[in-house]
Amino acid sequence: MTCSTTRRRFLKQTLGSSVLVAAGGPWVPEFLLHSARAAAGRSTDRVLVVVQLSGGNDGLNTVVPYRDPLYRQARPTLAVPSAQVLKLENGLGLHPSLQGLEELWQDGSLCVVQGVGYPNPNRSHFRSMDIWHSAQPENPKPRTGWLGRWLDRQGGQAAQLAALHLGQEPLPLALAARSVAVPSFASLEGFRLHEHDAALSTAALRQLALAQHSPQQPTPLEAFVRRQMLAALDASSRVSQALQEEAAGTDYPPNALARKLRNIAGLIDAGLPTRIYYVSLAGFDTHVKQQGAHASLLRQWGDALRAFAQDLKARGHWQRVAVLTFSEFGRRVRENASAGTDHGTAAPVFLAGGKLRAGLHGPAPDLQDLEAGDLKFHTDFRCVYAAVLEHWLETPAAEVLGRQFPPVKVFQ
Repeated sequence: MTCSTTRRRFLKQTLGSSVLVAAGGPWVPEFLLHSARAAAGRSTDRVLVVVQLSGGNDGLNTVVPYRDPLYRQARPTLAVPSAQVLKLENGLGLHPSLQGLEELWQDGSLCVVQGVGYPNPNRSHFRSMDIWHSAQPENPKPRTGWLGRWLDRQGGQAAQLAALHLGQEPLPLALAARSVAVPSFASLEGFRLHEHDAALSTAALRQLALAQHSPQQPTPLEAFVRRQMLAALDASSRVSQALQEEAAGTDYPPNALARKLRNIAGLIDAGLPTRIYYVSLAGFDTHVKQQGAHASLLRQWGDALRAFAQDLKARGHWQRVAVLTFSEFGRRVRENASAGTDHGTAAPVFLAGGKLRAGLHGPAPDLQDLEAGDLKFHTDFRCVYAAVLEHWLETPAAEVLGRQFPPVKVFQ
């Protein structure tokens, strides 16, 4: 009989068939065990949350050059009225749906990096997203992502479950690593052990795990498995407590992104060892009738991010969290005949957090100096990544990105 078979039999004998792992697959026990090992002291490490706006967010209607007459000439129906723009500075402002981001701006918690892109831009969703995820524009078939390579560099225990993807979509290429497998969960429910029998409490499970099922002292194997199960139960209790605490805390808006960020706030507060969380919001491919759809998407993003910030501030974690928001490309300057915009190039990237040099970074888009009707980029997206790696995750960026890029000075 193999060791693994013996362990499985012991677990079945100890806990019976009444405990089921939630729909998170084989990752759940490993996640709970690694989380329990970190329970001795609450994590104080810096955390990166990546928000991907999938489809190509229209940067010109997100950060609006409301004083530029060329903007209104190019968008006779889609231009945001000047009176409605949430004013920032230098003739730029936010879309009126982004009141959540405006509050972060007023609080000194928002950076807007303008004109971000890369050389020889690709307007394919799939190829451009691969470029952003891999940070390897020259590689036609990348196998690892920029965050995955960061994970590979951590090594050993530090890399175990250091990153998590939360959402229904497949694991992003950005998190693909050579030596580290990153779990992906649909919701926070996937982190908990479920009690199939409602009458069987976690306390009862703990008693079962401690019970001796033979007249002799437990074998080393039995003792090991019991310790592992007790650790898993401890971690499950911590996550359950996080669920209860978030339910009584910040009032999050009723949208999918807000639910994901609410879950992440609970995990951060539970003291888990995860350093990187990755979530997405889809729908930004606004070729047709953009105005209403784009406004709704921006409201979801802005309101969710504001609630997330408020929640983390209340829990005392905002100073150690940075949120990076990007999209695979911007949109064309000129609106199309379907009251929408087509695939473009450069666009703003956003960072939010308590340790930022808030404000606008880089010059505003020059609508007089276009390339085939598209905005020219002036900040390589890898300069943003370099800032995150060097100044937030405290890792030599060149070792992850393949060469040195000057970091954008967004962190304090």
